[in-house]
Amino acid sequence: MSPIVIQSQPSQIELDKLGVQHWPTWQKQPSEFDWHYDATEVCYLIKGEVLVTPEQGKAVLIKAGDLVTFPADLNCQWQVKQAVLKHYQFY
Repeated sequence: MSPIVIQSQPSQIELDKLGVQHWPTWQKQPSEFDWHYDATEVCYLIKGEVLVTPEQGKAVLIKAGDLVTFPADLNCQWQVKQAVLKHYQFY
């Protein structure tokens, strides 16, 4: 089981409630890199596809339309398969 939580295709009502459209955006071209989360991040993929492999747990495929929560202290590897554009918020 992965520590990463994915909610596929959340409703526009839920996205509006979270204020996703007001969060900053981040984009990345296809690439691979290691990442550490100092804080919990919630993000919404506007476009793209990423395979994220945590040090502990199972790899997950994240696609456009997914709302994703990455827990604090997570170490993982990102493999950006298709250019990514996402909204994100740290907690």
